[in-house]
Amino acid sequence: MVALEAIRERETLSELSARFEVSPVVISRWKKQLQENMSMAFEKEKDPEPQVDPERLYAQIGQLKVENDFLKKSLKKTGL
Repeated sequence: MVALEAIRERETLSELSARFEVSPVVISRWKKQLQENMSMAFEKEKDPEPQVDPERLYAQIGQLKVENDFLKKSLKKTGL
C-alpha cells in the first residue's frame, strides 16, 4: 500500500514517511521494486496441472478393469 501511494505521487516521500512511519529510503526501495515487478501481476499463470500421459492412464484403466472382473467372478463363486 505504501509503494502504491508512492507511485501515485500525491504526497512527497517525507509526507508518506510520516504518515506510515517508514523511512523514505525504504519507501523509495519499495516503489522501485513495485515498478520493476508490476507486470508480473498481469502475466498469465503457467499451467498448474502437470502433463498427463494418456498411455499410462489407459494402461491403468485396463488393469483396474481386469481386477474388477476378477473380483466380480470371485464374488459369484462364493455366492455373494
